[in-house]
Amino acid sequence: MDRHLLPEELDQLLDGESGFGTTPLKAHVRRCDYCRAELNQARTLVDALEHLPYFAPPPFFVQRVMAQVQIYVPWHVALLSSVRGWMPRSRPARAIAGLTLGSAAAVLTIASLWLIARFDTVMFAVGLGIDRGRTALVGMVASLIATLFGGAVLQATRASGRLGVAVLATVLLLTAAGATRALRVLATSARRDR
Repeated sequence: MDRHLLPEELDQLLDGESGFGTTPLKAHVRRCDYCRAELNQARTLVDALEHLPYFAPPPFFVQRVMAQVQIYVPWHVALLSSVRGWMPRSRPARAIAGLTLGSAAAVLTIASLWLIARFDTVMFAVGLGIDRGRTALVGMVASLIATLFGGAVLQATRASGRLGVAVLATVLLLTAAGATRALRVLATSARRDR
């Protein structure tokens, strides 16, 4: 043999295997200083490992370690396991659940097709709802301004347009912030006095 022993061949000698394949390996170890040193070093390591004291992990060690391990679960596997958790176990209940889901899917499909066919009507209804909501919001804000500041401020705000609304909103926000700050100061001073 004109090469050094491979790790697998050293393992065969360490394990004490005998037979036709180990005779040339033993002859090589007797002639090669390098392989003999490798074999002796491996024997020393195996002996040291065999004399190590027995180590038993504490109870629930595996559960604590595995609780900290983040396991990547693909989205389709997580979805499939979730669906399996929701599915009933009995065959009749599964049939009822399937019919219910199928009916719901059919109704949603028909409703979607109807909405697509009447897209202009749907957009008109959405626009009408947005306009009515905006009108109601403007009416509420106008009522709030008239209640808090009076009719004169409301008329001045309407006359000045968006700039008047922005100024009034800024004044309201600053007033609310000042009142909040004043209440906090009063609360902290009342706590200190106790």
